[in-house]
Amino acid sequence: MSAEPINLDSWRDLTAAQQPEWPDRDELKRVVGKLAAAPPLVFAGECDQLKSELAAVVRGEAFVLQGGDCAETFSGADADAVRNKIKTLLQMAIVLTYAGSVPVVKIGRMAGQFAKPRSSSTETRDGVALPAYRGDMVNGFEFTPEARRPDPERLLRAYHSAAVTLNLARAFTKGGYADLRQVHTWNRDFVAESPAGRRYEQLAREIDQALAFMHACGANPSEFHSVEFYSSHEALILDYDRALTRIDSRTGLPYDVSAHMVWIGERTRQLDGAHVDFFSKIRNPIGVKLGPTTSADDALALVRKLNPDNEPGRLTFITRMGASKIRDVLPDLVEKVTAGGAQVAWICDPMHGNTFEAPSGHKTRRLDDVLDEVAGFFEVHRALGTHPGGIHIEFTGDDVTECVGGGQPIGEGDLSLRYETACDPRLNRSQSLDLAFRVSELYRST
Repeated sequence: MSAEPINLDSWRDLTAAQQPEWPDRDELKRVVGKLAAAPPLVFAGECDQLKSELAAVVRGEAFVLQGGDCAETFSGADADAVRNKIKTLLQMAIVLTYAGSVPVVKIGRMAGQFAKPRSSSTETRDGVALPAYRGDMVNGFEFTPEARRPDPERLLRAYHSAAVTLNLARAFTKGGYADLRQVHTWNRDFVAESPAGRRYEQLAREIDQALAFMHACGANPSEFHSVEFYSSHEALILDYDRALTRIDSRTGLPYDVSAHMVWIGERTRQLDGAHVDFFSKIRNPIGVKLGPTTSADDALALVRKLNPDNEPGRLTFITRMGASKIRDVLPDLVEKVTAGGAQVAWICDPMHGNTFEAPSGHKTRRLDDVLDEVAGFFEVHRALGTHPGGIHIEFTGDDVTECVGGGQPIGEGDLSLRYETACDPRLNRSQSLDLAFRVSELYRST
């Protein structure tokens, strides 16, 4: 007797938060049809491979490094921008792997992060109200009626931009660029003027010595020449992710083939909402952002709904509490979820709870606050005897001035020099390495 078919469209009967108000539903239907016929961006077997690596995180045997742009832009899908992000991610992973002595699961916040939730559906400037910018997948950043009109054709552009980004990422991580013998090459443009770069260069010299020793012993593992890299994004626009859901020919189960891992945001994690319903049907590894208002009952209910079989690697909780709240809020969550027997990975997002507005009007974050939230995350897990499973950050490989602080200090007065984000402020490369070294120290001490 065959299993009952999975209804992938039951979410349509529920409240779907943070969705665009598409002005032309017929155009949306046409675009969704094209996406439904498009080739997959990732494969179900790759999603299962990531799930197995995340299961190692649940067991306390590995650590997740997940990061990339706050909101990707179509113009950012070029070789230089992708290479710089990959380079920064690789450098951070090297620091964590070598200095922290832990295997690192590398997940890009890339190749699909084209949509963002907003606190208001409109934006007002000089008395003019227009739809809020919801990411390049939905509308344009320019403050004009034409640009801010939600355009379904942008869903197709998002798909093609994701494909370009994934192809570039695969080329860089599989084609020799990620070879461990390149550790100095990743740093050539960076070491002279950056304290973090100089610290990294010392570590790279140690890695060279270790590789030379292993080569002399006759060891030359294939793992040194390429890395596994996975894509992820917040699956916010449900029409897009539903259109890119396919039935796996091996298992007959549905996978969202727009990314290896997808997550539900803090604003869309309602237990009776459309996002949770849709995520409960797909078989990808999935994440849920948990803010400071999350109760242990909320978290346990999400476990029951999203991972009823308690499969390790299936569900990751990404906490975003803020430096001032994490030590007060996180212990009860972790303690009760663990006591309930839930097999989940815990990852810290130290970015979203620490945003403030500088006197200049720029949204920014202090690196010290980011580091303090990460420290609090480790302290809580150390006290409870649980595993601090990773970090989830917004960064860029470019020399931007969007967050304040760091080894090359950026002050609030410097923000306007290179403030380039399409939405929230990102760590630059130097600040990202500062964070990686701090995390490696914290991990060694657990």
